[in-house]
Amino acid sequence: MPRPSPLRRLGFAALALSSLALSACGPVVVQPAPGPVSQPGPAPQTGPTPSGIPTPAPVSEIPRNRRAMERAFVQVLNRVEPVAERECRARARGLNCDFLIVVDDRPGQPANAFQTVDEQGRPIIAFTLALIADARNTDEIAFVMAHEAAHHIRDHLSLQRRNATLGAVVFGQLAGVTGGGADSVRTAQELGAAVGARTYSKDFELEADRLGAIITAKAGYDPLRGADFFFRIPDPGDKFLGTHPANAARIAAVRQTVAGL
Repeated sequence: MPRPSPLRRLGFAALALSSLALSACGPVVVQPAPGPVSQPGPAPQTGPTPSGIPTPAPVSEIPRNRRAMERAFVQVLNRVEPVAERECRARARGLNCDFLIVVDDRPGQPANAFQTVDEQGRPIIAFTLALIADARNTDEIAFVMAHEAAHHIRDHLSLQRRNATLGAVVFGQLAGVTGGGADSVRTAQELGAAVGARTYSKDFELEADRLGAIITAKAGYDPLRGADFFFRIPDPGDKFLGTHPANAARIAAVRQTVAGL
């Protein structure tokens, strides 16, 4: 469990979070992009399509100054949050869908975004200043925000906790059957919890990418442009017990989802 972190809601009112479980998304190291997911073409016109999904506006590059980045973040928040809450109420009966979106303005924090819940079950999405600064356009901010909201809507935190508990029980029982002492059983339980928490984590990320693409599109942003962010993240490949799928799989999931809209 993380220690309390001083976070600030945009508008920069102080907020403290304690005893929170975090979603699977970890720190992001952003690198120069080798190539885009989205294909350049004529700037689309805004307005609804026959499917009811708004046509995304032309790309909106974010000037490299703090005021412009804050303004861009507020704009995205105001458009994505209500869409995420509608999707949450439609898809996740019984979950708290009142999202609180905050900014961790502590200096020196790496580029990161994560989803968690407070003690009352209210979903919280947190961004570090470094991630906001790394985003090249509002589509990228929208996609990351929608992805984190999707983790809550799919209830991935509860599933992750359940998997961790199951892993601890199974590994502990195996250690006991093989004659391990109390220390060996405790170590096995800790290992089992870690392995269990990572079980299906790649599937969770792909689910969040797919639903995040839908939320991004419904908010009027371009999920394909938003997914360009992946090209600046080191590719985790298909590592054993890795928490994130390969970038190619994530991009394919977004493209497939967008094609079906």
